[in-house]
Amino acid sequence: MVLPVLNTFAGNPLDRAGDQRNSPDWLDEQAANPDALACVFWNGQPLLEDHAEGPRLAWLALAHAREMIRDEDRELFLGLWKGSPCFAIEFGGAADPATGPVRGLGTFTEMREAAAVLSASDAAIAGGAKSLFDWRRRHGFCANCGQETETACGGWKRICPTCTAEHFPRVDPVTIMLPVFGDRCLLGRQASWPAGRMSALAGFLEPGETIEEACAREIKEEAGLTVTATTYHSSQPWPFPSQLMIGLIAQVSDDDATPDQTELEEVRWLTKDEARAVLAGSHEVKAPPKFAIARTLLEYWVNSGE
Repeated sequence: MVLPVLNTFAGNPLDRAGDQRNSPDWLDEQAANPDALACVFWNGQPLLEDHAEGPRLAWLALAHAREMIRDEDRELFLGLWKGSPCFAIEFGGAADPATGPVRGLGTFTEMREAAAVLSASDAAIAGGAKSLFDWRRRHGFCANCGQETETACGGWKRICPTCTAEHFPRVDPVTIMLPVFGDRCLLGRQASWPAGRMSALAGFLEPGETIEEACAREIKEEAGLTVTATTYHSSQPWPFPSQLMIGLIAQVSDDDATPDQTELEEVRWLTKDEARAVLAGSHEVKAPPKFAIARTLLEYWVNSGE
């Protein structure tokens, strides 16, 4: 069965080889494969190359990429593509490698900008790699004893050589929801966003909370509304740095919405005609970007009977 891919950063086509990557010998064999490839990053930005069909991830021979970066802690095993090994390698530092070692091979592009132009599969691969690199940068020391950890399993695990604790990449669940009352939906705005931008409401799950409880709490805290029912729509990996956005439609008991002035500075109710205008770019409210699940939720509600 093929699962539908609804949101950007979902639908990674690689076989992650979750069992095989636990073997150092197997990983060495993959790295020695002459067909092994590597995509290249610099401080969380993927290297993109121009193509007749639009920008795409730039892939280099792994051996070539390793010549530029001789550091195991800057290398990831991503998976297999039709049997061929795929890796990712990341440059650090302030100097743009596109003006040095990778000159002429492409341009390093901020992930949000990349997501807007890449194919679904390229965006999913790049987003997953970025999340792993971000996790490794933030978890170089053992949370149990404080000692420096070592990479394992192709970058999918870190091990403390002192206390033997094992550390795995974390994913932080976030509820993102479109409140609905009657024939209107609610959008909110954070002060830091570009002028006019509004979006769905969102917040992290807390320990001991269900998805439904987190949805209700966040809507109450941010907009003062009481949730009466929730409907799951879809989810989205969100590599900023590593969330799972859980998309919901939330029915609320009334339309007396008030922004909390902490998370949100403004909220606004929209009819379906107004929401269509927002999506079309003909309204003063600016829609969430096309690669965000918030836009998917708004599009779904506009085109549904809810």
